[in-house]
Amino acid sequence: MSERPTLTDYDGYPDPPSGRTRPVRRPLAWNGGTDLGLLVLRAGLGAVLVAHGAQKVFGIWGGPGIDGFARLLAGLGYQRSGELSWATGVTELVAGALLVLGLLAPLAAAAVLAIMINAVLLKLGNGFFVTSPAGADAVEFDLLLGASAACLVLTGPGRIALDRGRAWHHRPGSWGGLALVLGVAVGVLVFVLLRRPGP
Repeated sequence: MSERPTLTDYDGYPDPPSGRTRPVRRPLAWNGGTDLGLLVLRAGLGAVLVAHGAQKVFGIWGGPGIDGFARLLAGLGYQRSGELSWATGVTELVAGALLVLGLLAPLAAAAVLAIMINAVLLKLGNGFFVTSPAGADAVEFDLLLGASAACLVLTGPGRIALDRGRAWHHRPGSWGGLALVLGVAVGVLVFVLLRRPGP
């Protein structure tokens, strides 16, 4: 009749009566599922940003174009709205494409984060859900895009990316932390320095 195992049977040290040791478990490691998940996140976020940038820069898909977006920014209280409309539209186009490719991913995601910080700050108080009466002026969609960008800043692009082998691919935490600070700083500074809210 075999003895019932005791706690000391699996504590990593030989148990005198039985001599058994704890089974060796495979250590946690990066896996292909993580890489695939990051690719899907990058591609989804990047495609949305490219589409929005094309609306602003080229005026396609019902977009306002540069002049219309500049007027919108001016109405929201932003100074130098013409330059800012170009900067925002081109940043969305370029950063979105870079995210899809996985190239310079921490900087591209940080640029997206800076834009979304402004969008969220502008829409605070309008309601959360896009299905609410506030509609497109609700904060839900922009908050989700900003959170997705922040995730990619901190995780890096994964191994299915043109960034594979670069320093920020091997050490996404330290490079991501730096890019996160940069993205947040730029977003807040643009909102504080370039916007003059109305009475």
